[in-house]
Amino acid sequence: MIKAWFKSGSPWIWMTAGAVSINLILVAGLLLLIAIRGLGHFWPADIMEYHYQDRQTPETVIIGEETATSLLAAGQAKAAGHELLNNGEYLVQYLVKTGNRDILGSDFRWIDDQYIHSKAKPSDLISIERREWGNFYGRLVAVKENGVIIAQDQQAWPVAQEKLATALRLFDEIDRLQDKDVGAINYNLERLRLKQRALELKNQWTEAKHLEFVAKKQTFEQEYKLIQEKIAKLNKELKLNSLVVSEAGGREINIPLNRVVKVTRPNQMSVLDKCFEYVSNFISFVKDDPREANTEGGIFPAIFGTVLMVLLMAIVVTPFGVIAAVYLREYAKQGFITRVIRIAVNNLAGVPSIVYGVFGLGFFVYILGGSIDRIFFPEAAPAPVFGTPGLLWASLTLALLTLPVVIVATEEGLSRIPKSIREGSLALGATKAETLWRTVLPMASPAIMTGLILAVARAAGEVAPLMLVGVVKLAPTLPLDGNFPYLHLDRKFMHLGFHIYDVGFQSPNVEAARPLVYATSLLLVMVIIGLNMFAITIRNNLREKYRALEN
Repeated sequence: MIKAWFKSGSPWIWMTAGAVSINLILVAGLLLLIAIRGLGHFWPADIMEYHYQDRQTPETVIIGEETATSLLAAGQAKAAGHELLNNGEYLVQYLVKTGNRDILGSDFRWIDDQYIHSKAKPSDLISIERREWGNFYGRLVAVKENGVIIAQDQQAWPVAQEKLATALRLFDEIDRLQDKDVGAINYNLERLRLKQRALELKNQWTEAKHLEFVAKKQTFEQEYKLIQEKIAKLNKELKLNSLVVSEAGGREINIPLNRVVKVTRPNQMSVLDKCFEYVSNFISFVKDDPREANTEGGIFPAIFGTVLMVLLMAIVVTPFGVIAAVYLREYAKQGFITRVIRIAVNNLAGVPSIVYGVFGLGFFVYILGGSIDRIFFPEAAPAPVFGTPGLLWASLTLALLTLPVVIVATEEGLSRIPKSIREGSLALGATKAETLWRTVLPMASPAIMTGLILAVARAAGEVAPLMLVGVVKLAPTLPLDGNFPYLHLDRKFMHLGFHIYDVGFQSPNVEAARPLVYATSLLLVMVIIGLNMFAITIRNNLREKYRALEN
């Protein structure tokens, strides 16, 4: 009976189904872990106030968010140097995000439950998200305007919110002027300098050109002066207001509003209020620029850089992969050389990605990019234009890395098209090229899209080669902006995968960085899923369109 059952193949079917189920459960569990750890970072946690006294220090007041709890057995606690009161079996510890790094020197602190005299959630505690030094936790005392107190005690909160809204509007205006207007003037001045240098190298620099360039430069400098005056006026207005707050020890501190991003009172929020705040925090994380060595702020430049690089990679790899597959399947004589080429293509898919990065750095950046600079941009010397890592070389390197996937998938699609389709087209008078372009390739397009989907999934998560050919920790500008030629392929860019590596392993503030690693990982997965779903939708539409021809 058992022998017959094995011969029927049913055990192998069940084993395969079980393996697939286990894999799906593991993937779902991993995504659930990332989602819980990452998305929980944006929830506005309550602020606790502890009265704490251990063996070494007098009673102190600690204010902060309770971020983690640790339970140590008595043996582990004693081995770690902790003393257990009342001979307890366990030592309970809390990781408290105390913030106030400019005062305390660190953001986080472990405290023992046995030394906590009292624990409360006072409603007047506030959380201030700052542009520098992380969060501040304490109490709002007063609001100042031009050094004079204009509101305090109960009246301070609504006035603080009103003044903060004005400060944020002013800050956004200053940021827009500096990034857009001043950035455009600096870009145009640099182009003017390079154009002058190019004319000098060609011996075409004349007095008339000199006067023309001086006039243009003076125009830009006048515009720059006007913008700087406007920025100075806005900065002066921005620095008028400040908050007077008290930290856990009772000391009052003055925090200028130009350094404040948000002020909240989590202990007074209802569940609905916290839900709205949660959504606001997540949106800010997605659309803002990073701060504080990437441990604060958002990750928009990394999302933008990742998507733009993947799109450029797809534009490059698709035609080259399809052309190579068409040649191998439709034109090349099937023999020993063709088999060797196919083996080589398959082996390329197994080459470590860092090797592609080294090749991209050596060939694309130094050889090809250096040659482009010498031929087309001699006026920029000695500063490189394309002879340095950038978006173009990163896209080409990843296109080379994913090329075998597109070739193999396209070849498989071409091989599934019946020979009768080709013969019928030729019999009706079409040439081989017309048959290929109008009949064969459209029918193979779902397979081409499958290869592209696999290529996108592979490229979006790669980090090692990008570290050599274009990605950076913090990019001052985006590769796409309002300055001609708008898409700047020579610029360096940020990437979600490298951002995860940088925050997780290079951050000076490990505890603050940990939830950002999970949140960024979740967004990277979401970006990959979004790109793949877009490609899958196109593939399914093409499959339905040409299903009748296949049948």
